[in-house]
Amino acid sequence: MYPLRKATQLTTGDLDDKALAALYAYPEGQTGVARVRANMIASIDGMATVAGRSGALGSSGDQRLFSVLRALADVIVVGARTAVTEGYGPVRQHPLLGELRTAEGRPAAAALALVSNTLTIPVPGEGDFTLAPSTIVLTCRSAPAGARARLRDAGATVVDCGDEEVDPAQAIGYLADRGLTQILCEGGPALLGSLLDRDLVDELCVTVSPRVTAGSGKHMTAGSDAVRGMRRAHVLADDEDYLYLRWVRDQE
Repeated sequence: MYPLRKATQLTTGDLDDKALAALYAYPEGQTGVARVRANMIASIDGMATVAGRSGALGSSGDQRLFSVLRALADVIVVGARTAVTEGYGPVRQHPLLGELRTAEGRPAAAALALVSNTLTIPVPGEGDFTLAPSTIVLTCRSAPAGARARLRDAGATVVDCGDEEVDPAQAIGYLADRGLTQILCEGGPALLGSLLDRDLVDELCVTVSPRVTAGSGKHMTAGSDAVRGMRRAHVLADDEDYLYLRWVRDQE
């Protein structure tokens, strides 16, 4: 055991967005192989939500890292309930890194994939959530036919990845087969728990908010008793007392 030296500062000029992107770059030489990265925020006592949402835990530094991780990914995977609760919209192009993506022949912004067993996803005109026409919806064969048709009419691509519920391995396999191998999961806890249960998470980025909630919010993962070893890749900090940890698979 040894003392941890001062973490690299995120918001004092040490790291611009290019440098931050370099720190979180996906490994090279894995063409065609899915790499699943999860990004979550939690309070000091491990809660991922306050009053049902994660926004109360965030900060400007967290939002900055959030946008950089999105800019690195081919596709963002999120549970449909989380996307609706958090008010997701179309994925925006990063002002700097988006141009680097297009220079590499990639789309300016990552694709968005929603995971839902029931397809209770509002279409445009039904609520605050904005369903982009390019959205991929990963569902199961038991999902209601009417909801399936409604989403397809709104322009979404609806894909079956299991019978009674979404099979995480099938979902990741479908995305990888489409060339979307740099995968960013943004939760929620049930989706992350299912990915961990199937040992599909290659790395976990955790923002630790300097708050203790002492509430009944959701834990960062849910529904899985899986225990997976991981190795610390780096720790960043900012002047608002947030910590940014990157964990990678233990065997790497």
